[in-house]
Amino acid sequence: MNDDQVRAFLSKESISWTFNPPTASHMGGVWERQIRTVRKVLTPLFKEHAGRLDDESYRTLLTEVEAIVNDRPLTTVSDSPDDLQPLSPAQLLTQKSSVVMPPPGVFQKGDMYLRQRWRYVQFLANLFWTRWRREYLSTLQERQKWNKEKRHLQVGDIVLVKDDNQLRSNWMMGRVISTGKDRTGFVRSVVLKTQTSELHRPIQKACSSPCSRGTMIIIVIY
Repeated sequence: MNDDQVRAFLSKESISWTFNPPTASHMGGVWERQIRTVRKVLTPLFKEHAGRLDDESYRTLLTEVEAIVNDRPLTTVSDSPDDLQPLSPAQLLTQKSSVVMPPPGVFQKGDMYLRQRWRYVQFLANLFWTRWRREYLSTLQERQKWNKEKRHLQVGDIVLVKDDNQLRSNWMMGRVISTGKDRTGFVRSVVLKTQTSELHRPIQKACSSPCSRGTMIIIVIY
């Protein structure tokens, strides 16, 4: 890589980089937390399966992981109450509407022992999706201590719907159209309008959309 050419290109495009001081990764708390969710899942996955991966399979798996992480929803594209199409980092990277294709088949643990390595890689990608999605969604519902009242879900809020049967890289988003409260006035359940139906879910199955966090994280794996 020619450093002078890179520097000239960045200067022409008015691009500048601001780095954290060395050994101060804690100063990048938001994106470091996102990287941690990926590393936390990949580490045990590689310990268990790395011996069966060659270089090509390893690169393919990391590409699938990158696609999964960058397909997560950030916010809705429009303010229309009937349009719940999410905006993802992948759309910002490619400038194209994200068309998520379903996995090319059904992959099970038995694929680990076949000679078709692509099926094995797809099985691992599904494992990553299941584990990482659970890890990521939990970060949107953190409650350290229930010693003070938090903001309740309200009509009009956009949420991510937890669904354990969702296919890889598919995220169900919904808009709150009504809330259910207990005798003390706390919201315990919500009715959600999705792109295809209306769902009644407890608040534990409805995660606040990350669009209010104000920071966009894009994961690129080389």
